[in-house]
Amino acid sequence: MRPYPDRAAAGRALADELGEVAGSVLVLGLARGGVPVAAPVADALGAKLDVLIVRKLGLPQQPELAMGAIAGVGGETQTVRNEAVLAEAGEHALADVLEEETRELRRREQAYRGDRPAIDVRGRVVILVDDGLATGSTMRAAVAAVRRQRPARVIVAVPVGGSDGCRRLAQVADEVVCVWRPLYYTAVGQAYRDFSPVEDDEVRRILAERP
Repeated sequence: MRPYPDRAAAGRALADELGEVAGSVLVLGLARGGVPVAAPVADALGAKLDVLIVRKLGLPQQPELAMGAIAGVGGETQTVRNEAVLAEAGEHALADVLEEETRELRRREQAYRGDRPAIDVRGRVVILVDDGLATGSTMRAAVAAVRRQRPARVIVAVPVGGSDGCRRLAQVADEVVCVWRPLYYTAVGQAYRDFSPVEDDEVRRILAERP
């Protein structure tokens, strides 16, 4: 395959791969890069679109090492813990980071939704969309958080991903749809000709265009 022109084109390719999805469908785009991909998917399925914000809880001195993650799902904040890391770091290390990242999560929710409440996921077929999978750790946190809100099914859908990451997610999601699994894959951006950063204004615009 050739690189996608941009995230919108990747979303259209992803929608084609998904085909028809039965049930009450909710498409959640992982902020920020997943939202422009999720929009064409929601349009093609005639489904509701919302944003899902996931924040990694990194160790203060090693932010790349995650103690867990938080996700804003259905108006609630769900925490996913990495017990192996926490056993070494201790609960005190988690507390400060959790407080800071929760503030940032709430700030982004307010920035993207304003006064509009989050859509309830209970009983719905939830499709989690990102612009690609690298390690898959953020998406795994998203799946775990959504599961706690009792959806009917959880589908992970991405335009590109590594084979290992997709296989690991298949252990926690009901279905994983990955359009392109490159043989040599080091970063999500290599699958796009235009991989410009997605700004808050673009996320707000996309959500405002879809009631």
